[in-house]
Amino acid sequence: MNYSDTLRYLYGMLPMYQRIGAAAYKADLNNTISICKLLSNPENKFKSVHIAGTNGKGSVSHMMASVLQCSGYKVGLYTSPHLKDFRERIKINGKMISKNYVSEFVVKYKSEFATASGGHPQGEKNKLSFFEWTVGLAFDYFSKEKVDIAIIETGLGGRLDSTNVITPLLSIITNISYDHQNLLGNTLEKIASEKAGIIKKNGIVIVSEKQKEVKKVFEDKVKVEEALLLYSEDYVSSIKKTDCGLKGSYQKKNIPTVILASEVLHQLGFEITSQAVVEGLKDVIKLTGLRGRWDILSKKPIIVADIAHNEAGIKEVFRQVNHTPHKNLHIVFGMVNDKDISKILSLLPKKATYYFCKANIPRALDEKSLAQDAKKFGLKGEAYTSVKQALNYAKKNASVKDFILVTGSAFVVTEVI
Repeated sequence: MNYSDTLRYLYGMLPMYQRIGAAAYKADLNNTISICKLLSNPENKFKSVHIAGTNGKGSVSHMMASVLQCSGYKVGLYTSPHLKDFRERIKINGKMISKNYVSEFVVKYKSEFATASGGHPQGEKNKLSFFEWTVGLAFDYFSKEKVDIAIIETGLGGRLDSTNVITPLLSIITNISYDHQNLLGNTLEKIASEKAGIIKKNGIVIVSEKQKEVKKVFEDKVKVEEALLLYSEDYVSSIKKTDCGLKGSYQKKNIPTVILASEVLHQLGFEITSQAVVEGLKDVIKLTGLRGRWDILSKKPIIVADIAHNEAGIKEVFRQVNHTPHKNLHIVFGMVNDKDISKILSLLPKKATYYFCKANIPRALDEKSLAQDAKKFGLKGEAYTSVKQALNYAKKNASVKDFILVTGSAFVVTEVI
């Protein structure tokens, strides 16, 4: 089985939330626990930081990894989803896991993992999810490579997320907003409760924002777990302005979290200097390869790609669009079919030309259906059968003083970068 065969196996034969949605979601950690046992519990063989949240967790994960790299540590980084290459999910010091390691791992454990899931990997109800496979792969890799510390981002939620078998030095929860309500709950309190599931007994947790709707959820959870709760919002005034390689204005909420987390890790014995923090934030893109967050692809006209795909993310992106000088606004926009699109569409500006499109995945919302729903909210534009076609028409229609924004889904952004 070569690397291409391996990817076809992972993508095609196993349920993958990123592509097919809720059908891939598991309501327990049994498979992951079984996998880790088969792998001799690699999750216990490296130190870690666990990061959850609705928005910002990917940025914080990459910034934390960058700061630790600048401090001289060998840093594992596990994130999702990937944009261009599956191996983006698993990195050490910014370098992706090798194709050979991925293929050899799958070949070695394919039959054993089938046993762990209670049956053959083709067709059984309890077969492993794509995410369970990748978590096992990442933990095995970080353990064998003897990383000094690993930054582990949750995939979905927290309490039942496959990554939630680790006992981290520090847990971080970035933000709570509406997203994946069909799986996590339809109130902010329920969503926060799922995210709070990463808080461990006698642990330390940093919460980025004091959101009145969910503050009590976290405070009740830390009482039960006898954990220490810190709000990075409380430390904003004492933090000097810091330059960050990620240019989205919304990063101002994430930077204090990274700085406070760095201080906590310093108190726990990691040698992290203020200079390492400054360099790590400034060079985060170069050191980790992060893309898709206010990703400037062109300047004349301005073309920005951003993976914002929920209410809070969309609000933040358009707040920055409004503060960016431009003449006319063009928006290349696509979504997935398991979202409540009405709330998102209600937030989009009416004074823009839209290019509705469908990303090349099964979960993508049909572009004609999206365009029809958008018209109900006064949004004007045409439907295009591909992201590439939509962007090409936007470029054709835009002047050098215009702004083209590509957003609505990570999958749409993937196809333009």
